[in-house]
Amino acid sequence: MAGKKRSKKDPPEFRNPQLGDALQTQDMAAVAFALRHGPTVVPMMRPGQRDNPRDGGEVWTYRDPKTGDVALLLFSDATHQPEALPPTVALQSPGWLRAFLGTHEAEITTVFLDIAGPHPMQATPADLIAALDA
Repeated sequence: MAGKKRSKKDPPEFRNPQLGDALQTQDMAAVAFALRHGPTVVPMMRPGQRDNPRDGGEVWTYRDPKTGDVALLLFSDATHQPEALPPTVALQSPGWLRAFLGTHEAEITTVFLDIAGPHPMQATPADLIAALDA
């Protein structure tokens, strides 16, 4: 049933349909709007502890063994995450994403959105920070 409401016992949906639509058009303004107003699916090495709100877990990043460059991978939907990545994901808020990028901007070389498709996009951390601050 398309109009069915989720009950409190249904698991959360790990997706941002607005971000998926924006990636489909490859419109950076629409991507920026979606990132500012909705969650982002982030792969996690270790999830945060539920009983400790200060423990946000450990975000998974990719380090190129040849160059040492670090990439952050973000997804519009958990189903777009490649199987080679850790299976744990978190649904992070725009505020979290802005804080994370601000803290790690010097380390992260590039950010990939839906790297395995269906509509991948690449940006610098500075570009995403500017989009989130707009």
